[in-house]
Amino acid sequence: MSELNTESVEATDAPTLHALMRNRYGTSWLPTPNAPDTRVNDVIETLLSHRSVRAYSTQPLPADLLQTVMAAAQSASSSSNLQAWSVVAVRDADRKKRLAVYAGNQKHVAAAPLLLVFIADLSRLRRVSDVAGANTPGLDYFEAFLVAVADAAFAAQNAVVALESLGLGCCYIGGMRNKPEDVAKELGLPPEAFAVFGLTIGYPDPAVKTDVKPRLPQRVIMHLERYQQESSEALTDYDATMNAFQRLQRMAELDWTTQASRRVRGPEALSGRDRLMSALRTLGFGLK
Repeated sequence: MSELNTESVEATDAPTLHALMRNRYGTSWLPTPNAPDTRVNDVIETLLSHRSVRAYSTQPLPADLLQTVMAAAQSASSSSNLQAWSVVAVRDADRKKRLAVYAGNQKHVAAAPLLLVFIADLSRLRRVSDVAGANTPGLDYFEAFLVAVADAAFAAQNAVVALESLGLGCCYIGGMRNKPEDVAKELGLPPEAFAVFGLTIGYPDPAVKTDVKPRLPQRVIMHLERYQQESSEALTDYDATMNAFQRLQRMAELDWTTQASRRVRGPEALSGRDRLMSALRTLGFGLK
């Protein structure tokens, strides 16, 4: 019998849709008029309850976890079935420490029992084509790189949903792009392989409470038929919602609009990723 607990929660134990939506959107959420407050299945509950987990317990991971999660990841959609991605599973403590430094000294990278690094990988397609004696100029175009990044993202999100359904916590590590050449060397990546992001994995530390972070209101993200610019009122409401969340988490209050604007203010805010295009060329990508 598998060591993984895959038993589903009884429908009567599941929270209602309204409760999950209030958690996901905070005070900015309003129910659809006359919509029933229904119960949802396990998949919807898992998705709407997602939160980033950066503090992990000492509970060991199941022996078959990696194999199961990889099967879930590989079940994601893939553009033209090219499967232009790979993953490097890192358990070695010293390697995690070095990767944590490359990723901006994020302590949870080193502390997590397992780190998965998702790779946009065109090298395998190059090797397959070489064996077949086929020309591969198509791999030198930006489209091929974009396909590889998308495939890696699809796979990773499948992995996250699977992990969270099993009671584990995860956190994406975009800092793997801070020093891509160093990460590639550490992981032994071939040319035309690039670490898109990492994913820390472990059982959440019960002593550290992590709440669901509110998202932008649906009226900001979702457009009916044609794109419509969001209202300033909607963004003001979301700033207030995020301030309430920050107070709950005992964080410094900072409007989302201010935080987002600071993050894109210029190359100095990109943690070294402003040179990503030149780094990708160094790693062997054509990017025509």
